[in-house]
Amino acid sequence: MADTGLVETLLQRVEKVDGGLDSQDVATSLGVDHQAIVGAVKSLQALGDVISAEQRSSKHWELTGEGCEIAEQGSHEARVVSSIPEEGMPQSQLMKLAFGKVGFSKAMSNKWIRLDKGHEGGPRIFKTVERLEDLVRDKLLLVQKGQASQLEEKEKNELKKRKLLSEVTVKSYWITKGSCFSTTITKQETELTPEMIASGSWKEKKFKPYNFEAMGVALDCGHLHPLMKVRTQFRQIFLEMGFTEMPTNNFIESSFWNFDSLFQPQQHPARDQHDTFFLSDPAQAHEFPQDYLERVRKVHSEGGFGSQGNSSVTISNVSFYQEKFTPVKYFSIDRVFRNETLDATHLAEFHQIEGVVADFGLTLGDLMGILHQFFNKLGITKLRFKPAYNPYTEPSMEVFSYHEGLKKWVEVGNSGMFRPEMLLPMGLPEGVTVIAWGLSLERPTMIKYGINNIRELVGHKVNLQMVYDSPVCRLDS
Repeated sequence: MADTGLVETLLQRVEKVDGGLDSQDVATSLGVDHQAIVGAVKSLQALGDVISAEQRSSKHWELTGEGCEIAEQGSHEARVVSSIPEEGMPQSQLMKLAFGKVGFSKAMSNKWIRLDKGHEGGPRIFKTVERLEDLVRDKLLLVQKGQASQLEEKEKNELKKRKLLSEVTVKSYWITKGSCFSTTITKQETELTPEMIASGSWKEKKFKPYNFEAMGVALDCGHLHPLMKVRTQFRQIFLEMGFTEMPTNNFIESSFWNFDSLFQPQQHPARDQHDTFFLSDPAQAHEFPQDYLERVRKVHSEGGFGSQGNSSVTISNVSFYQEKFTPVKYFSIDRVFRNETLDATHLAEFHQIEGVVADFGLTLGDLMGILHQFFNKLGITKLRFKPAYNPYTEPSMEVFSYHEGLKKWVEVGNSGMFRPEMLLPMGLPEGVTVIAWGLSLERPTMIKYGINNIRELVGHKVNLQMVYDSPVCRLDS
């Protein structure tokens, strides 16, 4: 609400005139800013038909900063003439004055000065008039007094060209009396209350008209979850690095692919009921490549490729079983499950990110380089690698990132090179090595968004799946 005193003054001014008045004129006569009058007009409009206000646009001329300086001190050319003594002035000295260059040109055009280039001391400037009429200053003073109409358009445009005048558009209101005009301000009610209805007082009150065309409050909805934002960013990073996304539409997986083919022994804790969700119907899966199944059964039972059998492996559900090997780069991002008691730091469901590269002659250096490139693209630049033991990879490394909020290093993933006990039964040629890394989506998301207590958010590091029981699972029973 605008100042009440200003609103009442405006109403009194409107009451005294028959036709109407301009808000700009009211501001000038009252000596207040025009925006204050505009605020008073809008406050009165909100009260109903107290006044009628029609917006108008008008153009008028204003002095620029340089124009105000000339109106006060005189034009550049007049100041040049007044600066030259009777004996003249060296041209080089005149040009050092702030107004010298522009004033010299204009004074020469007006023939107020002359230049003696052959003077023995060098080019010298002399006055040619004793008295002059500074028309430029006179014109600017007229504009400053609000009498720009006395100038011809040609004169205004010439001053504008010299950047002494500017034409501005002013928006004002033409104010007249409304159908409910009154010099007394009555506040309109905006809400019909039960008390008004019960007492009948609503009949004597004035209510503010409802604006049925007004837009409602925008609903705060449709925002992406932080996990989904980071998931999209992870996926884009993988694609930029030349990886191919694996299908991840199987929330239910066979124990053969989830455990046995990855050389994970029967007695591994991840297979226990307290870690893994098992289905009772169907209880078994039967469709496997038989020759591959036999090679996996043999390496579990008898060992091979340097192993004595029953080595523990916990790894992503990725198989490279193929007739002819070609180098590949795969990734997947999806939900995984574990049979976990829910609490503040443990969930039965989270997101797993996996990256795998298979090619000839890959080394641990290749793995570290890819990890640096991967996390740098995410904006995580401070990385450390710590040697670790994983039964399914050798060598193995844990990946740590520095958390600026917690001021400490936080584990963000695990990595390593696959053991031959898993690779060679697939029929891969010798010399092929596979590097891989895995992490949860939640942990780097917490680092990125600065949320505390993230170390225990993911819980177990194993990649647990909702699985069937498979034929190989009963080798030792």
